[in-house]
Parts: sequence; structure tokens; C-alpha cells
Amino acid sequence: MGGQGEGSGPMALTTGGHAGDAALVQRLKRGDEEAFAALLKRHQGKVYRLAMNITRNAQDAEEAAQDVFLAVYRKIGDFDGRAAFSTWLYRIATNAALMKLRARPAGQHLSIEDAGPAFAADGHHARPVADWSEVPEDRLLAAERRRVVQDAIAALPPDYKAVVVLRDIEGLSNQEVAEVLGATVLAVKSRLHRARLALRERLATTFEAGGPQA
Repeated sequence: MGGQGEGSGPMALTTGGHAGDAALVQRLKRGDEEAFAALLKRHQGKVYRLAMNITRNAQDAEEAAQDVFLAVYRKIGDFDGRAAFSTWLYRIATNAALMKLRARPAGQHLSIEDAGPAFAADGHHARPVADWSEVPEDRLLAAERRRVVQDAIAALPPDYKAVVVLRDIEGLSNQEVAEVLGATVLAVKSRLHRARLALRERLATTFEAGGPQA
């Protein structure tokens, strides 16, 4: 699973990217509709992708993306510039997607405690858990195997899924994830560790057995 290194993800934008967003934000605060259109064009793709990765539902992702940019338009005056605009946008997008998830029946999500690995009395794993991160790339990239991984991520509880999506799919650093979620880096690391253990346990049998055929 691992994401990119600290500060190397999509939110580690170039100075030009930050400056471009900042200029557009200032114009939007002055009521410039073209600035809003420019921000929409610049960021709508990654907002939809993030919402889709969290909700795994095209309609929910589309609705969440619409909610995000409506919120940006209405609340741009609340953006104080202390964080990057992209961080603020990711926070709104993640919250919008999580709201869609939490509106679903609770039974659709795994219990992170039940999904995690079982341990014997001596503290070791009750059964060996394969390190499927080392499975050859051609196997991991096979369409059916990729679907299995996506389904496993989709079954995680919303808060754990958000961390996995932001860190391992979007490639944000732990610090960036913490800023987006309004959490501490320690909390992000802890939640990510538990989510990855749950995913390994859920996927171990599939990969050990060679998994579904692509």
C-alpha cells in the first residue's frame, strides 16, 4: 500500500501553483466569476476523483463534487489563507464524501476491530499474514485483483477509508492528511496502521491462494 514520501504528494504543489490559487482566491473574494470558473477547471478533476475513491459511487461522487464547489463559492470569505487553498479544498471534499458514506446503512461497513488480524496468547498472529505488498506488479495490476483491493478499501469504516484514500491513493503526506482531517499526525499514523492491518487480513487469503483470475 504505501504512498509517496512526505511532502511529495499532489498537495505539495509548486510555488506557481500556490501563487496561482492565491490570486484566483483573491479575485473570487472580490466577486470575480471568472476566477471561480478558473478554480473549478483547475481542481474539479481531483475533487471528483477523491470523492469517487471514498464513495465508490458515481452519483454520490458527482453530488459531492457539486456540493464542494457550491461550498467554495459560498464560503470563500471564510478562507483565511493560513493553509494552502488545496488543503482547504481537500478538507471540504473529504467531508462531503464522508457525509455521503455516513448516510448509508451502518451494516455496509466493516468493524475495524473485527476486520483486523487475530492474535494468539503469545502476541503473535494467530495465522501468518502474507505481505502482499511484495506480490509482483503484474498480478496487482490485473483488473480483477485491483477490483478486490478496491472493494476491500470500500468496506472500511468511513474515517479509516478516508485516511487510506488520502495517504495511499492520493499520495498525501501524513502531515497533509492531518491538516485535511483536522487531526494530529500521530492519530493519522495510528488510524492508517490499523486500516492497513485490516486490509492485509481481508486480502491475505485472496493473494495467498493466487486470488481471483483476471
